[in-house]
Amino acid sequence: MSPYQRFYHWIATTPPLFECIAPFESLQKLAFSPTDTSDYSGNPRLGFLYQHLCTELLTNTSSYSVELEEVQINKDNGQTLGAIDLILNNHQTRRQEHWEVAIKFYLLHQGTWFGPNAHDQLDKKLKRMLTHQLKMSTTPEFLAQYPQLTGLSEHLLLQGRLYTNPFSPEPVPDKCLGLKLNQSQISGHWCYQHQWEQIGEPLYELDKPLWAIGQTEIGNPVEKPNGRFIHAQTASGQFWFVVPDSWPGKT
Repeated sequence: MSPYQRFYHWIATTPPLFECIAPFESLQKLAFSPTDTSDYSGNPRLGFLYQHLCTELLTNTSSYSVELEEVQINKDNGQTLGAIDLILNNHQTRRQEHWEVAIKFYLLHQGTWFGPNAHDQLDKKLKRMLTHQLKMSTTPEFLAQYPQLTGLSEHLLLQGRLYTNPFSPEPVPDKCLGLKLNQSQISGHWCYQHQWEQIGEPLYELDKPLWAIGQTEIGNPVEKPNGRFIHAQTASGQFWFVVPDSWPGKT
């Protein structure tokens, strides 16, 4: 199975970061067909690949078809308001739906979930998704472009993994912005560069397209990083971030 096929299967079977209460979505309930995505030639960045595979998966079910994808919304003066990921036709409810999809990785530090780039934080990302991204389909600018698409329901597919530091333990929140986190997705580890020796087993660095699924064939272990963050796995498949001692710095 190619990495793209493994990622496709991961998206279909992995719970989201939050418990599946509206607007949060999971694809686990869908009956999907396998796909041959080994010939993917689009943008290799993780977010683009993830959205492509989500779209592929949704359209490989009997429940959905894509009405619109990656819809740019602009003001009259040309200023960009943002983009809508997907407008889907739900063949079961016979309604149209606005979907936003994202894959994210966050590390718990002093009660806050930070991205490896610490300017990215789960609470800020979630607030923007709920109050800006999912509201794009109700803006006058969108409705002027697509007057037939009114009353769309809102759906958020937010997958990824949450990481805790076993060498600097702290209470693990069960909510973010009052919404319940999916405890099964708090499964990764992270540590500072100065805590490297405490890991106690070799790490194998992962290219970003493999952050979700890991490697099936490991190569040479990575040496202790110097001033950069790495995402890696052990031979048994445990995921680790190792971050510089200055992380998260000023945010």
